[in-house]
Amino acid sequence: MADATYSIGEGPATRVSLSLPEGTAEAIRARVGKREFSAFIAEAVERELRGQALDEYLADYEGRKGPVSEQARQRARQVFDEVFAEEAEWHAAG
Repeated sequence: MADATYSIGEGPATRVSLSLPEGTAEAIRARVGKREFSAFIAEAVERELRGQALDEYLADYEGRKGPVSEQARQRARQVFDEVFAEEAEWHAAG
């Protein structure tokens, strides 16, 4: 049987080891509590991955078509957020 592949934000939870500065961990616990710590980290990582994917897409586009205006870049972020918010795969970055 082949291993399943999952998209960002999908699949069963898996345990990973993570090291954070104590001050960062304390700030997260203060904001969301101990029980929501992992969910907070997962959502933050997903937002970062989504942002990197969009940045890579825009860089590729600029390499092929030329510079993208700041207005077009902001519109791309808005559309990207709307698409993923509608599909309930990721929360809008805002």
